[in-house]
Amino acid sequence: MDDLTNELLASAAKRLKGSQRRGFQAEVCTKLCSCSPRKAEQYFGWGRETVSKGLRELSGEIEVVAHTLRRGRQRSEDANPQLAIDIRLIVEPHTQSDPELKSLRQYTNLSAGEVRRELFEKGYSEEELPSERTIRDILNRLNYRLKRIQKGKPLKKTADTDAIFDNVRAVHEAAKDDPETLEISVDTKTKVSLGEYVLGGKNQNR
Repeated sequence: MDDLTNELLASAAKRLKGSQRRGFQAEVCTKLCSCSPRKAEQYFGWGRETVSKGLRELSGEIEVVAHTLRRGRQRSEDANPQLAIDIRLIVEPHTQSDPELKSLRQYTNLSAGEVRRELFEKGYSEEELPSERTIRDILNRLNYRLKRIQKGKPLKKTADTDAIFDNVRAVHEAAKDDPETLEISVDTKTKVSLGEYVLGGKNQNR
């Protein structure tokens, strides 16, 4: 084999991945290298162990099983499920739902840095905790978004409030000495929504 042929075959193998590359190397080794992984290593620079594995796969001695889901680095909350639980316990008391019910997203006024500091107080060490940026990504994956939670504002006094109370006082003065008049005090209030949707979704207790 000339150098050009060796270079082309080596380049072709680089364009393949996984079992396809091993299968190609095994076929080349079988036809051009007398099934010798050492010769394949000498001619093409391929690892002899890889070529040997490809030969075994080609002969059916071993079966190729791809574990694509196991590739890559695990997410922090997958590697440590307790971390996700502790983050929810920290964030939930400081969240509110979308007031317009357009999504299931939860809004929190806790930043990723504040959540990380709370996790330290729960006993996590520096080595156990991911970075602040990773904590932010975890919050997003748990469907939390950072947003300032507005405090509920008290209803403003209407223009007729003073006139109403002046009228009440006048009627009271006129009837307080009349023995034929029974005075009843009734305290009435406007209807106010309670729960997550109070005052347009703004929680008045935060």
